[in-house]
Amino acid sequence: MSKTPTADEVKLRAAYDNVRAVLLEGDFQDRLEKPLAFWVLPADRRLPLAFLPRPLNELLQSSFDELAAASGIGKKKMLSLVKLLGRALKTDPNALSAFPGERKSRPAAGAADNGQFNPDLVSELVWAQWREQVQVHGLAYEKVGRLCPALRDVPTVIWNTQLGFYLNYTLADIRALKTHGEKRVRVVLEVFHAVHNMLTTTHSLGGLAVRLQPKFVIDLENRLAAIRSHGTPPTRIQLEKNLIEPLLAQLELDCGDTVAAIARDRLGIGNEGVSVRVQARKLGVTRARVYQLLEECNRVMVVRWPEGRRQLDDFAAWLDEVYAPAECANLLASLRELLFPPKYDALSDHMLHALPETAAAD
Repeated sequence: MSKTPTADEVKLRAAYDNVRAVLLEGDFQDRLEKPLAFWVLPADRRLPLAFLPRPLNELLQSSFDELAAASGIGKKKMLSLVKLLGRALKTDPNALSAFPGERKSRPAAGAADNGQFNPDLVSELVWAQWREQVQVHGLAYEKVGRLCPALRDVPTVIWNTQLGFYLNYTLADIRALKTHGEKRVRVVLEVFHAVHNMLTTTHSLGGLAVRLQPKFVIDLENRLAAIRSHGTPPTRIQLEKNLIEPLLAQLELDCGDTVAAIARDRLGIGNEGVSVRVQARKLGVTRARVYQLLEECNRVMVVRWPEGRRQLDDFAAWLDEVYAPAECANLLASLRELLFPPKYDALSDHMLHALPETAAAD
């Protein structure tokens, strides 16, 4: 004798049949092609894991009884299934609208209860929203390395990867890339998460707009503008406080303590300046290794502050105009050589390395 269904089971079956009929009979092809996992949000619990990879058009070919009989699927998971199907019915994936009622009761997408970013909480639907925002705001050209929290946590091979590279990939696609392990995936998601948070918490007013830049860049450019607004040359102490120290702090964040310490010695901050030979002896490495570490400063700034060369060149020209003390001009020259060495240096180095080969050929 079969068990008589309860009132709740009858309601659940009816709800499934109704949403199934609407989805299959209506013009919802764009939604039916997506897997059930696409409609999952971070706050969802008791998910029917066995069904998540399956596209809706395949899933809906089964009756309520067939799905309920699947291994590991009980009443609560069937309830979650109906909830996800209802969400798919009400949400246009192209519009990527939010779910106001649910967002009020959960932390920001991608963030755990403690506010820390957690890539495991990013669903396909949330990822689609983030991609759409980057596309709509014309940020596809921005680079991962420029917008990440700290470059030393980012594999160098994706420093210059543009956000646009990821716009046509689902989360599953990215994780399937041979070049993207969990560390790289986390970095990419964290950058998109940060961009999303900035764009959703700021609004343009009148003729004003917000431009995404690393925070230290905005701070530096404001400091340089403030110094120039006074119309008088700065002292060395002012230059160290408003320009050198913030840059050294950023180098420490992006390159680590060792590179920042070498850069500090190289600029003579807190001492009279230390030669590469002395630095090499102090660190127990070769001079070539010290030069390699110093080159990290340039590699970082080219990604983080590509406008920096022009900004510092303009500032140096202004120092000449206002007859700044020689110690200020020399300090700025050392900084420019460290962060943005003249382009011809790379060419001259290449030519020097090529000389032995040329001589041998002759």
